[in-house]
Amino acid sequence: MLLYIHIPFCDSKCSYCAFNSYVDKFHLKEAYMTALEVQLEHELKRFNVKKSSIESIFIGGGTPSTVSPQQYKKIFEKLKPYLASAIEITSEANPNSATKEWLLGMWKLGVNRISFGVQSFDKDKLKLLNRAHSSKDAIEAITHAKEVGFQNLSLDLIYATIGDTKELLLNDIKTASSLPINHISAYALTIEEGTPFESKPQMSKETLELTNWMFKEILECGFKQYEISNFGSYQSFHNLGYWQYKDYIGLGSGAVGKLGLQRFYPTPNVEEYIKNPLNIKIENLSEDDKRVEKIFLGFRSCVGVDKNIFNNEELKRANILIDEQKLTLKDETFYNLDYLLADEITLFISS
Repeated sequence: MLLYIHIPFCDSKCSYCAFNSYVDKFHLKEAYMTALEVQLEHELKRFNVKKSSIESIFIGGGTPSTVSPQQYKKIFEKLKPYLASAIEITSEANPNSATKEWLLGMWKLGVNRISFGVQSFDKDKLKLLNRAHSSKDAIEAITHAKEVGFQNLSLDLIYATIGDTKELLLNDIKTASSLPINHISAYALTIEEGTPFESKPQMSKETLELTNWMFKEILECGFKQYEISNFGSYQSFHNLGYWQYKDYIGLGSGAVGKLGLQRFYPTPNVEEYIKNPLNIKIENLSEDDKRVEKIFLGFRSCVGVDKNIFNNEELKRANILIDEQKLTLKDETFYNLDYLLADEITLFISS
């Protein structure tokens, strides 16, 4: 069982961000955290969560570092009986708001992994993306996290942005790898509906050649790829849980949960969520939905796909891809040799 907690508050709204996040609702923080407690009680019963059965927690956003450790305390107290002994607890953080005091407070609560939204170490690119931190802020925040005691540290990088050069991206990768981190997430800039970049599609400049080059450089710095956008000597247990199709509680406005063949969507409106955190839409999935999703998730990650999930026709197509050296078969599981082809492989097999 996994748990995701969504924090919708942000210091600034990035130009590319389509997540449920706000820069003008800080006055709602206390009420929001109280609403999270109400939903948590409900979900613990709905999911029939047993003692010590929550294997990982991920606090995302928005910007979780805009909420003080003290404001998280009641949630952590409610969760304590349900946490597995070797649990991974990750919080996202922005370098400008993740002070050493905040990091220490989260460490004391039990958080043992921090994922920093760095995106770049180039000042012009950070300005273009409307990031609220500097390169110096990012380096200091990661250094402070290591000093506090965090052994598992990750950072995000964005590539395929207008103005990117291989020199700029290589500097980002080399700077990242010089820091005490064991995980990098690398995302191509995508233009999302409802973002400031929506009217500026020219801001995204992805090419397959650039992506392959970027991934090769990250690999050469010692970060092993285990999913299309994730690299590390440490593999996030929470990430793997999603790709393994485990059930997960989605806590907060705009979060998503999954239990069996149902998905749960708490209202994305923060004010409405505070009024009624149990206003949750339910989506019913079919067995075929589940099967296709498992194929897609397995091929975009190191999880792979159990051969028994395929019907006879699909198995024939999968074997064609083995002959073409695009898939490999080991212990009854098909593995993708190039995660960038995940969508095409899934479509070819499932069509």
